[in-house]
Amino acid sequence: MNYLFEGVKVGLILSMLAGPIFLALVQAGIEKGLRAGATVGLGIWISDLLFIMSVYYGLSYVMNFVSGQTFSLMLGIAGGLLLSGFGLYNLLSPPVRSLPHAVKWTGTASTWSALWLKGFLINTVNPFTFFFWIGIAGHVVVGDGLSGGESFNYFAGIMGVVMTTDFLKVALAKRIRRSLRPVHLVWMRRIAGVGLIVFGMALMARVLF
Repeated sequence: MNYLFEGVKVGLILSMLAGPIFLALVQAGIEKGLRAGATVGLGIWISDLLFIMSVYYGLSYVMNFVSGQTFSLMLGIAGGLLLSGFGLYNLLSPPVRSLPHAVKWTGTASTWSALWLKGFLINTVNPFTFFFWIGIAGHVVVGDGLSGGESFNYFAGIMGVVMTTDFLKVALAKRIRRSLRPVHLVWMRRIAGVGLIVFGMALMARVLF
């Protein structure tokens, strides 16, 4: 079996999901441009790579660690609070007052770090991400008895597609911003804020009830 191709298929399915990661990428691409969106994406990709290494090299330990109800509860609450916090920040932060293509956005070292950290945290505390990689490692890598090379090809196929499609989303968002006015950016920020709060509240409700 060509596990690189199998990984590509999984990556395509994963890239079509619309959630908080999608909102974060598109918002950064529209408001701040290609490099800012790619910086958010870099945080997301590094988070995924750390998950892959963790579940691949320590699957039995990870499975024992997450098997209890307490872990799922705490991860769900933490993730819900973080997503809701990002949503509130979007709603309460000052609106954009200039066209994004009229003034080139230049960030400081701290703002670039904040963008990277935003992507990293949104992906890391999302229980879907955590249990997705555990499921992949448990059911495919261990279940099918993949060798080291086959596992590398499988994960490379997934991450290659995810990274490529994330970058394309940001690039498309940058092109869209050329036709937007400040009022559109205000509404986009509000929609993204409400969306993140909804995702956060739904996540907490799911683990609590």
